[in-house]
Amino acid sequence: MPKQKTHKGMKRRFKVTASGKVTHRNANRGHFLSHKGGKRTRQMRNDNIICNAEAKLIAAAMAPGL
Repeated sequence: MPKQKTHKGMKRRFKVTASGKVTHRNANRGHFLSHKGGKRTRQMRNDNIICNAEAKLIAAAMAPGL
């Protein structure tokens, strides 16, 4: 039986915390930040938490590497 492999794209984009929550970096943080408001860029600094059915799918795809 072949082993299940970690999805490398998800490994780079998501992180599973010790409590099992899945975090990801905000979109739109790469460039063109000068025309975005200060409040908007400050709020995008923190990582978002995914806490629904998608989190279970992401954690399952990353399971072998955990």
